[in-house]
Amino acid sequence: MNILPITKNALVLSLVCIVTMGFFIGGMLEVLDYFIIKVLLFGSYGVLLFLAIKYALKNDIKKNRPEDKFQDDSH
Repeated sequence: MNILPITKNALVLSLVCIVTMGFFIGGMLEVLDYFIIKVLLFGSYGVLLFLAIKYALKNDIKKNRPEDKFQDDSH
């Protein structure tokens, strides 16, 4: 039993929100000059980029029309 159902969309939206809020709050508190903050924020951005590329390479093309039934789309 899952308490929070996590789909791919919910996971990506959560990661984007965390990275965005991290940059925003870090900028407001003026802590972006600290090295550890830069490592955390750019590391989370790197993880997000890695997951996006991994999902894009694994994504398959879905065909809406069966191969054996041809349809005339000329009209």
